[in-house]
Amino acid sequence: MQDALFPDEELAAPPPPVTAPGQKVRPQPVDEAQRALAAALPAQAHLGSSSWTYPGWAGLVWDKAYAETLLSKQGLAAYSQQPLHRAVSIDRGFYRPLTASQYERYAAQVPADFRFTVKAPSLVADAQVRAEGSGRGQQLNPAFLNPALALQEFIQPALEGLGARIGALVFQLSPLTPGMLQRMPEQLERLRTLLRALPDLRAATPDGVIAVEVRDPEWLTPDFVAVLREAGATYCLGLHPKLPAIEEQLPLLRALWPGPLVCRWNLNRLHGPFGYEEAAKKYGDFDAMLDPDPDTRAVLAQVIRGTTGAGHKAYVTISNKAEGCAPLSVRALAEAVVRQSAAKT
Repeated sequence: MQDALFPDEELAAPPPPVTAPGQKVRPQPVDEAQRALAAALPAQAHLGSSSWTYPGWAGLVWDKAYAETLLSKQGLAAYSQQPLHRAVSIDRGFYRPLTASQYERYAAQVPADFRFTVKAPSLVADAQVRAEGSGRGQQLNPAFLNPALALQEFIQPALEGLGARIGALVFQLSPLTPGMLQRMPEQLERLRTLLRALPDLRAATPDGVIAVEVRDPEWLTPDFVAVLREAGATYCLGLHPKLPAIEEQLPLLRALWPGPLVCRWNLNRLHGPFGYEEAAKKYGDFDAMLDPDPDTRAVLAQVIRGTTGAGHKAYVTISNKAEGCAPLSVRALAEAVVRQSAAKT
């Protein structure tokens, strides 16, 4: 699955549904309540999931269960026909850089107002070179935050292939080694050098923004904010047990205001910082909301309302491992945004 952080987070998948030759993915028919909810949501709010290749979403996103391989190739078009799905996070490029033509095929499957959040490849976003299979760090990555490689393997292909459909290009910085954490000024200077070298996205994609997501709370300092502000980048609100709760991260967004919101809700806090495997076992086919987190949802809805109410974009993508089923989380978050908006009028 695309939204795992490291390869050892993945579990053996059950046999996929049988797919007939030439079969195409069809969307689940949209009910009127969902259509009305989407119409009430601010146009600047782009909500969606992390990836889309889940057979278990049958009856929610697809009209029936399809093979994961077919969903990978054709599912995005059907996914984007659900009116609440105005965004998606492309995470697979973290493991291997994608080409401009691959991005272009994704862009061709979605409406003009759809927006992509895209993770940078581990080639430049991971501080360590990791072992195949286990995902364990073997040695320091000499290409970590390398500006030339970031441009060549990530920024340029994404701009060329996705164009105006880019929402956020995210450098999700994997956990640093203990030695690197003791030298945070050095890591901040690396990040500053990278961000300074990147082009201004607005010429190619008026709504696009560069964002930085982290896994170590040591990054979350005024110096980090200064580096982002200086480069015109923003902080990707990372909802993950390795980081403080959402309320404790909001001061960073306030310090960077005004500007767009980028958020990736990755993992429910009850599973702990290394809980991807536990979450995957519990949530199974990702077809039910088993661990609802209304408190996080309520705070996130307030941030979305404040951002969009000021005329800025909000790009929020949610993993199945946030509450058990990303499409149901998207719908519940949209309901919270609309409910809060109605309460204020």
